[in-house]
Amino acid sequence: MRLSRSAIGSIVLTATSPALAHPGHHGLPGFAAGFIHPLTGLDHLLAMVMVGLWAGIAFPRHWWLCPAAFMIFMLAGFSYGAAGGGLPIAEMLIVGSVIGLGLALAADIRPPLALSAGAVALFAIGHGFAHGREMAAGADSGAFAGGFLLSTGLLHAIGLAGAWAIASIGQRTAGRAAGMAAMLAGISMVWPV
Repeated sequence: MRLSRSAIGSIVLTATSPALAHPGHHGLPGFAAGFIHPLTGLDHLLAMVMVGLWAGIAFPRHWWLCPAAFMIFMLAGFSYGAAGGGLPIAEMLIVGSVIGLGLALAADIRPPLALSAGAVALFAIGHGFAHGREMAAGADSGAFAGGFLLSTGLLHAIGLAGAWAIASIGQRTAGRAAGMAAMLAGISMVWPV
Protein backbone atom coordinates (compact mmCIF):
# COMPACT_ATOMS: atom_id res chain seq x y z
CA MET A 1 0.00 0.00 0.00
CA ARG A 2 2.86 2.38 0.80
CA LEU A 3 4.39 1.86 -2.66
CA SER A 4 1.11 2.66 -4.36
CA ARG A 5 0.76 5.91 -2.41
CA SER A 6 4.28 6.90 -3.40
CA ALA A 7 3.55 6.03 -7.01
CA ILE A 8 0.35 8.06 -6.98
CA GLY A 9 2.18 11.01 -5.44
CA SER A 10 4.89 10.80 -8.09
CA ILE A 11 2.34 10.65 -10.88
CA VAL A 12 0.46 13.65 -9.49
CA LEU A 13 3.63 15.73 -9.21
CA THR A 14 5.04 14.77 -12.61
CA ALA A 15 1.74 15.37 -14.37
CA THR A 16 1.72 19.05 -13.50
CA SER A 17 1.83 21.49 -16.34
CA PRO A 18 3.47 24.90 -16.12
CA ALA A 19 1.15 27.55 -14.73
CA LEU A 20 0.65 30.71 -16.68
CA ALA A 21 1.99 33.93 -15.24
CA HIS A 22 -0.39 35.53 -12.81
CA PRO A 23 -2.43 38.25 -14.50
CA GLY A 24 -2.87 41.85 -13.58
CA HIS A 25 0.38 42.96 -11.97
CA HIS A 26 2.81 43.68 -14.81
CA GLY A 27 1.77 47.34 -15.16
CA LEU A 28 2.27 48.08 -11.46
CA PRO A 29 5.43 49.48 -9.86
CA GLY A 30 7.81 47.00 -8.19
CA PHE A 31 6.45 46.91 -4.63
CA ALA A 32 2.78 46.83 -5.66
CA ALA A 33 3.44 44.16 -8.29
CA GLY A 34 5.30 42.05 -5.75
CA PHE A 35 2.61 42.54 -3.12
CA ILE A 36 -0.20 41.47 -5.41
CA HIS A 37 1.61 38.55 -7.07
CA PRO A 38 0.93 35.94 -4.33
CA LEU A 39 -2.69 37.11 -4.16
CA THR A 40 -3.45 36.58 -7.86
CA GLY A 41 -2.72 32.88 -8.06
CA LEU A 42 -4.65 30.25 -6.11
CA ASP A 43 -1.52 28.09 -5.94
CA HIS A 44 0.52 30.70 -4.06
CA LEU A 45 -2.41 31.92 -1.98
CA LEU A 46 -3.38 28.45 -0.73
CA ALA A 47 0.17 27.33 -0.02
CA MET A 48 1.03 30.42 1.99
CA VAL A 49 -2.13 30.29 4.10
CA MET A 50 -1.63 26.53 4.60
CA VAL A 51 1.95 27.09 5.84
CA GLY A 52 0.60 29.31 8.63
CA LEU A 53 -2.38 27.07 9.39
CA TRP A 54 -0.29 23.91 9.52
CA ALA A 55 2.50 25.53 11.55
CA GLY A 56 0.00 26.80 14.10
CA ILE A 57 -1.76 23.45 14.41
CA ALA A 58 1.22 21.08 14.21
CA PHE A 59 3.78 23.19 16.11
CA PRO A 60 1.95 25.63 18.38
CA ARG A 61 5.05 26.28 20.53
CA HIS A 62 7.26 26.84 17.47
CA TRP A 63 4.61 28.38 15.21
CA TRP A 64 7.04 30.89 13.68
CA LEU A 65 9.65 28.43 12.39
CA CYS A 66 7.93 27.06 9.26
CA PRO A 67 6.72 30.50 8.10
CA ALA A 68 10.22 31.93 8.68
CA ALA A 69 11.83 29.07 6.74
CA PHE A 70 9.32 29.61 3.94
CA MET A 71 10.09 33.31 3.64
CA ILE A 72 13.88 32.90 3.79
CA PHE A 73 13.98 30.15 1.16
CA MET A 74 11.36 31.87 -0.98
CA LEU A 75 13.69 34.86 -1.14
CA ALA A 76 16.57 32.57 -2.15
CA GLY A 77 14.43 31.01 -4.90
CA PHE A 78 13.38 34.48 -6.04
CA SER A 79 17.00 35.62 -6.31
CA TYR A 80 17.88 32.57 -8.36
CA GLY A 81 14.86 32.95 -10.67
CA ALA A 82 15.35 36.71 -11.11
CA ALA A 83 18.99 36.06 -12.05
CA GLY A 84 17.81 33.82 -14.89
CA GLY A 85 18.46 30.45 -13.27
CA GLY A 86 16.52 27.39 -14.32
CA LEU A 87 14.43 25.17 -12.08
CA PRO A 88 12.43 22.65 -14.13
CA ILE A 89 10.65 21.32 -11.04
CA ALA A 90 9.40 24.72 -9.84
CA GLU A 91 5.77 24.09 -10.80
CA MET A 92 5.92 20.61 -9.24
CA LEU A 93 7.15 22.18 -6.00
CA ILE A 94 4.36 24.77 -6.08
CA VAL A 95 1.55 22.29 -6.71
CA GLY A 96 3.24 19.79 -4.40
CA SER A 97 3.18 22.40 -1.63
CA VAL A 98 -0.58 22.82 -1.92
CA ILE A 99 -1.22 19.08 -2.06
CA GLY A 100 1.40 18.20 0.57
CA LEU A 101 0.37 20.82 3.10
CA GLY A 102 -3.29 20.01 2.48
CA LEU A 103 -2.58 16.32 3.08
CA ALA A 104 -0.60 17.10 6.24
CA LEU A 105 -3.56 19.05 7.61
CA ALA A 106 -6.23 16.61 6.43
CA ALA A 107 -4.43 13.58 7.90
CA ASP A 108 -3.07 15.48 10.95
CA ILE A 109 0.51 14.56 9.98
CA ARG A 110 3.16 16.00 12.29
CA PRO A 111 6.69 15.06 11.25
CA PRO A 112 9.60 16.30 13.37
CA LEU A 113 9.95 20.07 13.27
CA ALA A 114 13.31 20.05 11.42
CA LEU A 115 11.90 17.79 8.68
CA SER A 116 8.78 19.93 8.41
CA ALA A 117 10.75 23.17 8.15
CA GLY A 118 12.97 21.52 5.51
CA ALA A 119 9.96 20.46 3.43
CA VAL A 120 8.42 23.92 3.71
CA ALA A 121 11.76 25.47 2.69
CA LEU A 122 11.93 23.23 -0.38
CA PHE A 123 8.40 24.22 -1.40
CA ALA A 124 9.30 27.88 -0.85
CA ILE A 125 12.17 27.69 -3.33
CA GLY A 126 9.65 26.82 -6.06
CA HIS A 127 7.35 29.68 -5.08
CA GLY A 128 10.20 32.17 -4.91
CA PHE A 129 11.61 31.01 -8.23
CA ALA A 130 8.21 31.60 -9.86
CA HIS A 131 8.10 35.11 -8.37
CA GLY A 132 11.55 35.83 -9.78
CA ARG A 133 10.75 34.50 -13.25
CA GLU A 134 7.38 36.29 -13.44
CA MET A 135 8.72 39.67 -12.33
CA ALA A 136 8.33 42.23 -15.11
CA ALA A 137 11.51 43.10 -17.01
CA GLY A 138 13.11 46.23 -15.62
CA ALA A 139 11.18 46.07 -12.32
CA ASP A 140 12.99 47.00 -9.13
CA SER A 141 13.74 43.53 -7.74
CA GLY A 142 14.24 44.79 -4.18
CA ALA A 143 10.87 46.53 -4.13
CA PHE A 144 9.20 43.54 -5.81
CA ALA A 145 10.70 41.19 -3.20
CA GLY A 146 9.62 43.48 -0.39
CA GLY A 147 6.08 43.43 -1.73
CA PHE A 148 5.75 39.67 -2.00
CA LEU A 149 7.46 39.12 1.35
CA LEU A 150 4.91 41.42 3.03
CA SER A 151 1.89 39.76 1.40
CA THR A 152 3.35 36.31 2.13
CA GLY A 153 3.78 37.26 5.78
CA LEU A 154 0.17 38.44 5.89
CA LEU A 155 -1.04 35.19 4.30
CA HIS A 156 0.97 33.19 6.85
CA ALA A 157 -0.61 35.32 9.59
CA ILE A 158 -4.09 34.54 8.27
CA GLY A 159 -3.27 30.83 8.46
CA LEU A 160 -1.85 31.20 11.97
CA ALA A 161 -4.94 33.13 13.08
CA GLY A 162 -7.06 30.30 11.72
CA ALA A 163 -4.99 27.76 13.66
CA TRP A 164 -5.35 29.73 16.88
CA ALA A 165 -9.10 30.13 16.31
CA ILE A 166 -9.42 26.38 15.77
CA ALA A 167 -7.41 25.69 18.95
CA SER A 168 -9.49 28.11 21.02
CA ILE A 169 -12.72 26.30 20.17
CA GLY A 170 -11.12 22.86 20.34
CA GLN A 171 -12.29 21.98 16.84
CA ARG A 172 -9.59 19.97 15.00
CA THR A 173 -12.06 18.95 12.31
CA ALA A 174 -11.93 22.47 10.84
CA GLY A 175 -8.17 22.18 10.22
CA ARG A 176 -8.65 18.77 8.61
CA ALA A 177 -11.43 20.13 6.41
CA ALA A 178 -9.27 23.07 5.33
CA GLY A 179 -6.46 20.65 4.50
CA MET A 180 -8.78 18.44 2.46
CA ALA A 181 -10.07 21.47 0.54
CA ALA A 182 -6.51 22.65 -0.20
CA MET A 183 -5.45 19.17 -1.25
CA LEU A 184 -8.39 18.87 -3.65
CA ALA A 185 -7.67 22.33 -5.04
CA GLY A 186 -4.05 21.28 -5.61
CA ILE A 187 -5.12 18.13 -7.40
CA SER A 188 -7.47 20.19 -9.58
CA MET A 189 -4.45 22.30 -10.57
CA VAL A 190 -2.85 19.15 -11.92
CA TRP A 191 -5.98 17.86 -13.65
CA PRO A 192 -8.22 20.84 -14.40
CA VAL A 193 -11.86 19.96 -14.70
